Amino acid sequence: MVRKKCPYRKRFCFFASVLLSAWILAACGRETDSDRSETAQAKDSSATEERIMIETPETTSGASKQSEEKSTSAAVPSLGDAEAAESSERHSKEAALQERFGDSCITSQTFEVSLSEYDGKVYFVPYAPSAESAAPYIRLVQGETLLTEFSMWIPDEFSSEEFKSLDAVSFYDVNYDGNTDILMLLTCGDASFAAVYYGYSENTGGIMFVPQEELSANLTAKVSPLTVPAIRGFLSNGKKNGEFADYQEAYAAVSRLYDLEHSAEQGYDLVYFDSDETPELVAGAAGFYTSLYTYSRGSVYTLMDRWVYGAMGNAGYEFSPRKNSLRNYNSDYAGAILYTTYMAVSGQYTMDVVSEIVTYNFDDVNGNGIPDPDEEGSLGLYGMSYIDGREASPEECAALDAGEYVPLQIPMTFEMLQKALAGK
Repeated sequence: MVRKKCPYRKRFCFFASVLLSAWILAACGRETDSDRSETAQAKDSSATEERIMIETPETTSGASKQSEEKSTSAAVPSLGDAEAAESSERHSKEAALQERFGDSCITSQTFEVSLSEYDGKVYFVPYAPSAESAAPYIRLVQGETLLTEFSMWIPDEFSSEEFKSLDAVSFYDVNYDGNTDILMLLTCGDASFAAVYYGYSENTGGIMFVPQEELSANLTAKVSPLTVPAIRGFLSNGKKNGEFADYQEAYAAVSRLYDLEHSAEQGYDLVYFDSDETPELVAGAAGFYTSLYTYSRGSVYTLMDRWVYGAMGNAGYEFSPRKNSLRNYNSDYAGAILYTTYMAVSGQYTMDVVSEIVTYNFDDVNGNGIPDPDEEGSLGLYGMSYIDGREASPEECAALDAGEYVPLQIPMTFEMLQKALAGK
């Protein structure tokens, strides 16, 4: 028996194939839209990270990163709705910041941060030029209190150019002294440049933020592209203090920064200040100032930060190798009063005064502590020493010496130090 072909089956197969093709095309279209949405979000996230880089526990914690990863994988609204919501939220924040801080504040770079110089969070508020101020400036605000205000540093060669933007800001300890510093990227005219401000606390003479002009100029000239990650990579291979593998890596980063801070040639040395097998790094300019750094468990500690000498009676600094003892001679009134100060590194990695001898090389008849005209005749003919305010014998003074002392010197160039650290 021969079966006849059914014309309806052929029609059914044709319509089924059409429907299947339409379904596949629709599915492909939805996948393409999803891909575009994720790419847009990734680009926006990358741009935000470049504009603002703040080192705070909140932004670097593992919990925050996991939360970000989960939110990325969750379902998101359509691209148009997400952009509209984001734009609305951004405008609301900008309006609130302008209402609080003024119309000329740069809202895209105004945010609350933690700075080691202050207790509690503060608002970092940059201002563009306006009728009130021809130059851009920064305010740090806590609650309703203006903590400080300082100008944005602009290089002389760009001072006549129109201020265009503050492009990025980063807060971290650039120079390893334990204080929070500020790194900014700005644009004036067609030129972009870096501006580094070192932060100083109450313990170092009062809270202030001081522009480092030579360092900023050198970073601008040497780093390309001029971005915050590129600058941090250039200075320390992107490592924060506390992340160094050994003292060689740490001192290489410290000396690289030190060399960029000054146009005059700097000198260096590696010495054994205390009894362990990790050397300390000496840096400075001969006859002007000395710095001393130590390393422990991934971190660099600043023991001496450009301690000046060579003027005003300061003879310089010497140490007793491996004895953790620093000695300094200083004098007033052309040697009429001599100060011999002994210092040591504390368990908190600070250079602390242990004892001080004050020697009066004149007969201070009236006890006012200075050589008066009628006492000058006794200069060099009289001597009386005091240890921490108590009268002391020559033997007691000599007992403070830890052994033989040698000057803190800086015989190495930057290149010589890098070779020594590399074991060459």
